[in-house]
Order: sequence, then structure tokens, then C-alpha cells
Amino acid sequence: MELSAVLTPATEGGFVALNPETGTTSQGETVEEALANLREATELYLEEFPLTVMGRSLLTTFHVTAHA
Repeated sequence: MELSAVLTPATEGGFVALNPETGTTSQGETVEEALANLREATELYLEEFPLTVMGRSLLTTFHVTAHA
């Protein structure tokens, strides 16, 4: 099963990883470690809560006006 991962830099260093389809999150010092930890967390989640994927996720960006 192919799922999505969104990685963002963590304020304390490393990365936070999120799987939007399940809501599982994890973290790691490197991108590879964060993904491996997210994979493990998501697999454990799916053992308890099976998921039926209804197509591929779409990731995009948008702009907001920043106020100084």
C-alpha cells in the first residue's frame, strides 16, 4: 500500500513526519529515520484500524498574506 508522508523540520532538530491518510506521526534525526519511524507507527495503526484508500492523495501549496 502506498501512502503519503509530509516531513517538516522540528524546532529541536531532526524531522517530524506525518501520514495524512491515517493521522499517524513520528519523528527522527534524519529524513530516513523519520520515515522509518513513521512506517512503523503507521503499520501498527493499520493493524488495529484497517484503511481503504480511495485514490492517491494530492499535495499542493498555497500562499497567505503575512502580517508584520
